[in-house]
Amino acid sequence: MNEPIQSTGKLRRPACPEEMAFLDLQRTCDLLTRGPARILKNEDLSPTQYNVLRILRGSPDGLPCGEIANRMITRDPDITRLLDRLEKRGLISRWRESKDRRVVLARITPNGLKLLTRLDQPVEEAHRKQLGHLGKDRLRALAELLAAARARVS
Repeated sequence: MNEPIQSTGKLRRPACPEEMAFLDLQRTCDLLTRGPARILKNEDLSPTQYNVLRILRGSPDGLPCGEIANRMITRDPDITRLLDRLEKRGLISRWRESKDRRVVLARITPNGLKLLTRLDQPVEEAHRKQLGHLGKDRLRALAELLAAARARVS
């Protein structure tokens, strides 16, 4: 019943260097996101929610929902629902712009700031544990290579 799967005799084509680099990036990204994700899970926060809070911390006057979506690391097709969950927890507030009622602005609340402050050190320690061994020069070079790769895709 549990017979081994037979090979069809077909060989997989060798991957081009670009494909190999892409696969290595995906593997690395998957591994690197696990540590911080565990920290965030303890606070019942997803990495995407954390990203939104960090974006809003950098814009204390608030941002339109569309601008938040543009600044996110990973795209979320339903930014409204994401913001609904954060607002329900009291981590952000939203209001309509008085000049243009179609524009909804979001701002981080004091509770959202407290949560980020509590997470700052553990998240930073996780990143240092994962990548600190590379050193500043190699990290800078890596960041430059990744920026160059993104520039051609945009």
